[in-house]
Parts: sequence; C-alpha cells; structure tokens
Amino acid sequence: MESRHRRFALTLTTTAALLTAAPLLSACGNEAHPGAAATVKGDRISMAQLQSRVGAVRDAQRAAPQGEQLIKQSGKLTRSTLDGMIRERIVAQAAKDAGVGVSRREVQQVRTQLETQAGGRKRLEATLLRQQAVAPDEIDDRIRMQLRVEKIAAAKGIDPTSPQGNQQLNKELSRVSRDMRIDVNPRYGAWDAGTSTLAGAKTPWLRDLTGQAADRAQRM
Repeated sequence: MESRHRRFALTLTTTAALLTAAPLLSACGNEAHPGAAATVKGDRISMAQLQSRVGAVRDAQRAAPQGEQLIKQSGKLTRSTLDGMIRERIVAQAAKDAGVGVSRREVQQVRTQLETQAGGRKRLEATLLRQQAVAPDEIDDRIRMQLRVEKIAAAKGIDPTSPQGNQQLNKELSRVSRDMRIDVNPRYGAWDAGTSTLAGAKTPWLRDLTGQAADRAQRM
C-alpha cells in the first residue's frame, strides 16, 4: 500500500506528450468528420462530448470558493480537456495491447487511499479541481487512466519514476498512438511533433493525484 501511495504522490517533471503521424483536418468544417473535435482510430470525440466535459468542470468551479479565480487559471480548459480525452483512448488501447486491465475494485481502493491522504472526499475533489481542473465525476476515470499507465509500464518492464523509464514510457505510448489515426479539428489546435503538445498543453502521463507536491511547491 505504501508503494502505491508513493507512486500517486509522484509528479514527473520531465515528460513528453505523444507524437502522432496522423494528418490534421484541413478545416474546421471538414466533411470527413463533421461535428468532431477529434477522431481517434476512426472513433469520434464529438464537440458535444468535449463541451459536456468542459461544462462539468466549469460548473464545479463556479460552485467552489474563489470560483472566478479558478476559471481564470484554467483559460485553456477546452484544449487541455481534449488533450486528456485523446490520451485516455491512447492509454486504453495501449493497455489492451499489453494485456492488462483495471477493475472497478482497484479504482475504488485507490480512490479511498487518495481521499485518506487528502483528508476526505471533499478535500480530494477540491484539490483536483483547483490544481488539475478535474470535475468530481471525472476522478474515477483519472484514477483508472493512472492505473492503466502503471500496469502498461510494469508489463513492459519500465520504471516510469526514473528519467530513462519515463522516456521509455513516452516512447511506448507514442508508438501506440501512431497507429490510431488521430485527427484534431484545427479550431482546438494541432498536434505539434516538435514540442509534443496539443496547442501548448503539457500534461505528464502520470500525475500527482493527491496534490501534495503542488501544494509544497506553492509554499516554497
């Protein structure tokens, strides 16, 4: 249990987002994917799905203390949310390829651990909303993605907590992504192979779900 706590308290400072060789849509209204924010392996992430996810975060922010400040701090929420939705699909495919899965029980066990570390459910929800713009209803999905990444790394003999292992993990997930034909609607940005980001989004594959590392950095 202690090793699980340590893994979820990690904030990896040097990570790269995935590279993709998929062509971009030529225009916002491209007829190949009408109404899509992106397509991943031929499956659409619709604009409605994206805006629903963004709306859930905004609703939670408005209801939170200092809600206006939270909204100002997450000005690029739509793009970062789309980045996360694409990543979820890449990780799910990589987990399938690696023959690993995550059960609902495992998610709930980690959720309980994180709530204990954070000082309760409400505090965990407030921390993730403030630091990572995660709506309360999306926390289990974020945990599931983290567990999948851990299991993918273990299946490949990768230690993602080391710089070398982190590079290997990024390389593995990038390899998977190249076969997934990722197209992004230009209104939401573009996959930049040079900086490995979607419209400037810089999100590590593994993140500190307790928020403790970020709180320490702010105090320093």
